[in-house]
Amino acid sequence: MSPLHVTRTLPEDATDAALRADVLHGLNVSPKSLPPKWFYDALGSELFEQITELPEYYPTRAEREILAARSGEIAAASGARTLIELGSGSSEKTRFLIDALTSLRSYVAVDVSESALTQAGQALVEERPRLDVHALIADFTAPLTLPDTPGPRLLAFLGGTIGNLLPAEREKFLASVRALLAPGDGLLLGTDLVKDERALVRAYDDAAGVTATFNKNVLAVVNRELGADFDPGAFDHVALWDAEQEWIEMRLRSRTAQTVKVPALDLAVHFAAGEELRTEVSAKFHREGVTAELAASGLELTHWWTDAESRFALSLSVLR
Repeated sequence: MSPLHVTRTLPEDATDAALRADVLHGLNVSPKSLPPKWFYDALGSELFEQITELPEYYPTRAEREILAARSGEIAAASGARTLIELGSGSSEKTRFLIDALTSLRSYVAVDVSESALTQAGQALVEERPRLDVHALIADFTAPLTLPDTPGPRLLAFLGGTIGNLLPAEREKFLASVRALLAPGDGLLLGTDLVKDERALVRAYDDAAGVTATFNKNVLAVVNRELGADFDPGAFDHVALWDAEQEWIEMRLRSRTAQTVKVPALDLAVHFAAGEELRTEVSAKFHREGVTAELAASGLELTHWWTDAESRFALSLSVLR
């Protein structure tokens, strides 16, 4: 059995420094905002797992349906000997690809969470002793240095996570992905698709209120890590569809005029009654838009797969 190869390119204090920078910036601009990555402490990750099982939240099921049905086609089209997954988390859905890629020799999981990486990586080492498994503790939105593994390589970015990036951020991200690829390599990209507004809003504002609790968890994270005194009960969860931008926005709306203190940043932030703090953008896509964004970064979309209801898509693209 090969050992799990663990590499850290993320400094030990990087998470704290990034949180401080994001809170300081986000609470001092108008409109106020916080990046969605701060949802995901231990509780936030558990809440998101609950969200994926809700009847209203279709993306995880739809993507899993595609992977279960099409992994053989993806494997045949890519011929990958190395699979690289950005934001791998538990690597649960990736097992469809790992099983289908008959020539696979290496799997590289990239995530900021060391505990999630090592737990998932060790499980794969035990399940598949012939697979060379690497855990890379890194921020995939920053330039990456990947381990030396055999090509062709398939870089997977699943879950529709690319929709959390604003257009300029997507352009920068796709350019960085392009820089990682060599001739013969491919990008497998998961994108949620534009659909009926009611279905989209329900997916981010479920009847049981799990997404509302998840949204407010970002305030608990700032309270715990930076000593802030946010009262989550003083904010309402809001999910809105922006038809012009074609994205869902999650926000927290202040119920009253209030001032929040963040002692670690020597910061006092005033919220007017009804003022909103944006916590997530989740863009939805058409095939034409995905094709155009990939092409602008030097990638050519060659394959497109959707679930039976065309709610979600996986695309395979290669260097042009």
